Amino acid sequence: MRTSFCTQLTAALALCGALSCQEREAAPDALPLLTDAQAPAGFPAGPVAAAAPADNTLTEERAQLGKRLFFDVRLSRTREISCSTCHQQQHAFADPNNVSVGVDGQTGTRNSPSLVNLAWGASFFWDGRSPTLEDQAGRPIEDPHEMDASIATIVEELRLDADYSASFLSAYASEPTELTLRQALASFVRTLISANSPYDRFLRGDQSALESAAERGKTLFFGEGAECFHCHSPGMLTNEGFFNNGTFEEGGDVGREAVTERLGDRGKFKVPGLRNVAVTAPYMHDGSLPTLEDVIEQYASGGRGHPTTDPQIKPLPLSQGDKRDLLAFLEALTDDSFLTDARFLP
Repeated sequence: MRTSFCTQLTAALALCGALSCQEREAAPDALPLLTDAQAPAGFPAGPVAAAAPADNTLTEERAQLGKRLFFDVRLSRTREISCSTCHQQQHAFADPNNVSVGVDGQTGTRNSPSLVNLAWGASFFWDGRSPTLEDQAGRPIEDPHEMDASIATIVEELRLDADYSASFLSAYASEPTELTLRQALASFVRTLISANSPYDRFLRGDQSALESAAERGKTLFFGEGAECFHCHSPGMLTNEGFFNNGTFEEGGDVGREAVTERLGDRGKFKVPGLRNVAVTAPYMHDGSLPTLEDVIEQYASGGRGHPTTDPQIKPLPLSQGDKRDLLAFLEALTDDSFLTDARFLP
């Protein structure tokens, strides 16, 4: 018997009516695998399995192995931090610090973003320097300001661990390698699907899911009133593009330019998805805005005034009531069932 995607994702999703996949039984602690099911309402169409590359098909064993690695402090040089240190479930797998804090208390230059719904991502990191989740997964491990470890050394240690070796053999039919380490971590991240916020329930046809203020905010968000939809498109709430959104200041982080070496990309950063945005403070690539109210105010004022700001960022004639309604809509993107799903705990 088969379990539908909705049962795998979380019992609270109640997607059975929205998805046509057959049911399949799963262990109580099984991770929500994206295999035979269609995408949730509003997400990119087609089988979710297409979100994983052919050489790293998503399986329960691979995702569980990745989860174990995600919480393992042995992936850092000092054995004091893990991937989960900067990506905390209660914050939608984002970091409440302005910028990430690595080994020996070293600080990075950017805020650690949420890992939610990255299965459909086109590129990763604020500057888009990684084309796949597999590539992204290994970079923080070797970054001297983050985990500052050698993946090759970690792999050798994992090979000496009988339990890990057996898990890699079961999941990938080989002993641990640098590639399968990255693949396992990427597999776990692909299970971090959030699709049960009031907004998601509205997309599935529940017209009562949004309160009146949030519904007014949605109209502003997706209309010419606030114009947020140009970058945060309906459904996924990101167009996967790169924009100078008015946060860049002279002498600051050049963002996408460091990857492309194009002057026109100065100050551009990837548009993040907004699921659970109310719990992912602080905001922007540098964590410079403490609250969502601050975010709304910055956009309403047309950014910080740098001449390279994208022309779409301009002062908006928003009333205080409009701003409250926008905030209500952003808060309606919170998926409480995802934030408390025990299957993502170590």
